[in-house]
Amino acid sequence: MASNERERVAEARDARLAQVVEQPLEPALPIIDPHHHLWDHPDSRYLLDEILRDTNSGHRVLATVFVECFSMYRADGPEAMKPVGETEFVNGIAAQSASGRFGETRVAAGIVSFADLALGDAVTPVLEAHIAAAPARFRGIRHAAGWDASPQVQNSHTNPPADLYQSKKFREGFARLKKLNLSFDAWQYHPQIPQLTDLAKAFPDTTIILDHFGGPLAIGPYEGKRAEIFAQWKKHIADLARCPNVVVKLGGINMPVNGFGWHRQPAPPTSDELVAATRDYYLHTIEQFGPARCMFESNFPVDRISCSYGVLWNAFKKIAAPFSAGEKADLFHRTAARVYRLKV
Repeated sequence: MASNERERVAEARDARLAQVVEQPLEPALPIIDPHHHLWDHPDSRYLLDEILRDTNSGHRVLATVFVECFSMYRADGPEAMKPVGETEFVNGIAAQSASGRFGETRVAAGIVSFADLALGDAVTPVLEAHIAAAPARFRGIRHAAGWDASPQVQNSHTNPPADLYQSKKFREGFARLKKLNLSFDAWQYHPQIPQLTDLAKAFPDTTIILDHFGGPLAIGPYEGKRAEIFAQWKKHIADLARCPNVVVKLGGINMPVNGFGWHRQPAPPTSDELVAATRDYYLHTIEQFGPARCMFESNFPVDRISCSYGVLWNAFKKIAAPFSAGEKADLFHRTAARVYRLKV
């Protein structure tokens, strides 16, 4: 896509989101956004200017955590080492943000990248290279495992097998994380949550962060079965919550795979509409894990296809309204700061 066409598409997306503008609730409440991406694709750009445009929408975002998205891999060198390019790229943007010239928000204060854990012990030099590329910011690995038998459900960009978490070689590589003081971000679909629970039990000393509620699907063969799937998902989440080494990101549920169809509507949803449609996922997860093991996340710019940043954080604040000041502090920044070892 030519640059002028990319700009036209971006302007159309911005114009759609601009139809719904809300005043930020509790604007002084400190926030750490523990999940976003950075990229420069032919059809989409989301770099420092773009994320700051979102984080400066009225909520007080102190810091963010970047999570891998197959961005700016090295073009040359050993295949296993190519993902280190993503850490190098993001660390440069983080250094720009840390200069203080762009305001209070520290973008990518924590970095989570990809390494192929299915390499087994051979993944160790890759992990060490990530750490060396961003020693002050590198925190962990995400090896996406999203897989479904239906061709209507797109599998993760890592092209995983159906049972990645059960693989002997994957677990051999996974065992290296604790030794290097690294955490693991887990992304899979809801039928695979029991596999993650088994992994968490096998490695009780490794911190695991569940992304996007574990990926409740509502497209393809899952369409029109929300009540049935929600009941199954609730049980899976309750079982996973019994693993004390697991924490959860609350968000990333406004993607097309989640089936709410926000992206197909002429106008984006208001925060009240988001709350009405998704509140039960948040409340059940917080009930099972407790606020000290939960953190709100934006998943931008992926969720930006559905709603604006300001509206999304208003929805989070409305969901959190019944909780105490201390519980809100956990949900909005303390859990993220502790889990990703951020000093803000």
